[in-house]
Amino acid sequence: MLIRTARDLGAVIRDHRRRLGLGQQALADRIGVSRQWVVEVEKGKPRAEVGLILRALDALGVALLLGGGTSGADDQDGAATDIDAIVDGARGAG
Repeated sequence: MLIRTARDLGAVIRDHRRRLGLGQQALADRIGVSRQWVVEVEKGKPRAEVGLILRALDALGVALLLGGGTSGADDQDGAATDIDAIVDGARGAG
């Protein structure tokens, strides 16, 4: 999944939280933040602390993989990788 904005990242966090059947308070408890922080991040809060974002992704079992790319242009070296399909496949194999 290509993430370009804080809103994109918030959507990933919200979607994975829902897939796991977690409420916002349950996720907040796992990361050690307030429920309001989770609400704001899921809405795309642009100035969320990176360490807390990484903690949230870890609590949801989401790995962050960074790759080089061109500034602003779509980086399409062939077929795009669907991170959600990979995560779902790994969960099904376990």
